[in-house]
Amino acid sequence: MKILKRYILKEHISPFLISLMVVTFVLLIDRIIDLLNLIIEKKLPLQTIAELFGLSMPYMLALSIPMAVLVATILAFGRMSVDREIIAIKSSGINVYSMLGPLLVTAILLTGLMVYFNHWFLPNTNHKLKNLMLKIAYYKPMTIIKENEFTTFMDYTVFAKGNNDSLLTDVLIYDRSQSRFPRTVFAKTGNVLQKDNGNSLQIVLNDGEMHERNEKEKGKYQKTTFSRYVINVRNLGNRTDFFETGYRSDREMTYPQIVESLKGNKAELKTKQDEVFRLSQRLDLAKKQHQSYSTNVEVRRLQSMQQLASDRETELAEIIRSLQVEYHKKFSLSFAVIIFILVGVPLGLMTRTSGIGMAFSVSSIIFLVYYIALNGGEQLADKGLMPPFMAMWISNIVFLILAILLINASIKEKRLLDMPTLLWKIKNLRHRKNPPPDEIVH
Repeated sequence: MKILKRYILKEHISPFLISLMVVTFVLLIDRIIDLLNLIIEKKLPLQTIAELFGLSMPYMLALSIPMAVLVATILAFGRMSVDREIIAIKSSGINVYSMLGPLLVTAILLTGLMVYFNHWFLPNTNHKLKNLMLKIAYYKPMTIIKENEFTTFMDYTVFAKGNNDSLLTDVLIYDRSQSRFPRTVFAKTGNVLQKDNGNSLQIVLNDGEMHERNEKEKGKYQKTTFSRYVINVRNLGNRTDFFETGYRSDREMTYPQIVESLKGNKAELKTKQDEVFRLSQRLDLAKKQHQSYSTNVEVRRLQSMQQLASDRETELAEIIRSLQVEYHKKFSLSFAVIIFILVGVPLGLMTRTSGIGMAFSVSSIIFLVYYIALNGGEQLADKGLMPPFMAMWISNIVFLILAILLINASIKEKRLLDMPTLLWKIKNLRHRKNPPPDEIVH
């Protein structure tokens, strides 16, 4: 019995590793297509390209590991079924499903590893990837500015009619760094240089003029011409070394950070709800008072305050839903490993295929349906049309029910797709009236 259990577990190792490499490679190709234009445009060095794909890999693994588990399970049990090993096991009076203990234990351990991976490791790599993408955005800064487009960074908005990667022509800059009235700078030519390890940019302008309004003296307007003018844009927060920024999106938050953020936002939401209620009461009282100029002013002031508080209340509700969705999504995607094992075993027994192509095709359809349902639930939850827990776990619940139905069908010896018989019929179309031989059927 122990030998048989170890054998079933061993049969999953090679298919899992092969499937993991194939699925990850497919996702990597998709990522390469997305980033190819950026790599070519920026002419990134090999080290930066390696960092870029290295930090993209964890996100791919979060998807490829559950799918590789499904492919491996279908492939392993399909091969055992085709090679009559399942028949031999059943002939010995052994229930195949009683042999799955070690496989399920491994699945539970892998699920625990995925929980850690999704809640701690993945958010940190996502955060580092965002920082790297910011660094790349300012790498070879001349590529930042597109022809005939307004480009904004920090307190500057830049427009150029021409950009040949070495020279800007007909440059227009709105400089908001000095005062609340933007300083307008025109120049015939210019270029952008990277300084301080990418933490600063230097915009060098040639043959132009600068227009500015005096903030202290409202009627004063100044025009200055120049042959060379330099603008330094400092503290871009974009050094080559990785650092922790003050802000993380929900996808970049670890488990403790999500929990802490939820706690803080819920407390603020409760405060805003109380504030809206109090302002509503004060507004009702103000409206009942004798109409006068001061009363009307007070009513408008309270309405403005109530609107601001209400807008913030709506914003906080959206933030909380988004955080709850991400919290449950990372758990549900981790537990998909166990669900896919339960789905894959009966599918492997019922499809009777030993080819990776068929197993990969069936798995792709199942995972595609699962992922579409997961993303659809995420969008519904973000819009407040479905509770976050239900939106993220509905896919697992549906596929668990499907797994139970498939297991019941496989116990009753039903076949979902008999590949050997189907292939025999395709090869023997002329003799389609004749039944397939017993060695093919059984």
